[in-house]
Amino acid sequence: MTIKRTLLTLFTLGFVLVFGSPATAQTVDSLPSWNDGKAKQSIIEFVAKVTENGSPDFVPPSERIAVFDNDGTLWAEQPMYFQVLFALDRVKVLAPQYPEWKDKEPFASLLKGDVKGALAGGEHAILEIVMATHAGNTTEQFEKIVKDWISTAKHPTTKRPYTEMVYQPMLEVLAYLRSKGFKTFIVSGGGIEFMRPWSEKVYGVPPEQVIGSSVKVKFEMHEGTPVLVRLPELGFFDDKEGKPVAIHQQIGRRPVAAFGNSDGDLQMLQWTTTGEGPRFALYVHHTDSEREWAYDRKSGIGRLDKGLDEAQAKGWTVVDMKQDWKVIYPHEKR
Repeated sequence: MTIKRTLLTLFTLGFVLVFGSPATAQTVDSLPSWNDGKAKQSIIEFVAKVTENGSPDFVPPSERIAVFDNDGTLWAEQPMYFQVLFALDRVKVLAPQYPEWKDKEPFASLLKGDVKGALAGGEHAILEIVMATHAGNTTEQFEKIVKDWISTAKHPTTKRPYTEMVYQPMLEVLAYLRSKGFKTFIVSGGGIEFMRPWSEKVYGVPPEQVIGSSVKVKFEMHEGTPVLVRLPELGFFDDKEGKPVAIHQQIGRRPVAAFGNSDGDLQMLQWTTTGEGPRFALYVHHTDSEREWAYDRKSGIGRLDKGLDEAQAKGWTVVDMKQDWKVIYPHEKR
């Protein structure tokens, strides 16, 4: 054997040992927490046709935009939205500064431990709680408050950190899309400054790719230092019809793929799928009452009614959580 052939053989052997053979590389499962079925296959087939060179449906990397709802799509949302639980905890912390809350609803009920009574006022009560607990500080101060809470708070049912209540199959979808040249965005009804402090670490989505509801912010000088102060006024509500508007204003491109779980995401999926060229829409359907929660048409949180009908009529992908996911949370892999 010549020296040249010997070196080539050694190089080939080393490459295979390090990277695996071509046949092995082709069998790597990018979505290992998904059961084989229509839902998983629809994701793989869509990604293949828009990313393979020569495909009639090829989409340039600059146009590969995928948007994801957060609550109920990327992490759990039961027994109530996690940001609401954050706000309820903040009421307890702030109560000594506001003695009048003892006689004022919805705060009086909260301080007595009657969460159901406090939230009986619906969206108005929730908005009042959020405005009282999310404003009056600078953006830097609020970011620290969120980071401190998210690092210590536990889910009321599972007793696990909220960052462990994320869906492992969806984490894999995010990573898979990015590996294929997609830019992934979160488009949520939740607060933009509530999500940004931890979204990159948990989801791999940087803060500039997070879109959400927001309070008004004012520029001020504090002792010679410029700061942004959060005001107790709603700036933008990023839900339902607001989602396509926010996508247009903040991304500037219509997505080619959209992922949601509720009627609050319907307009985002409609906006995405009516664009020209190949499009993909997916609903996460909560069907697993043992490992997670089962709810859809009549749920007060994450209701999926009109969206489920439209998904069935238009052939969108609907994930049956019980049937399509091998595991739900990352800790189940251990």
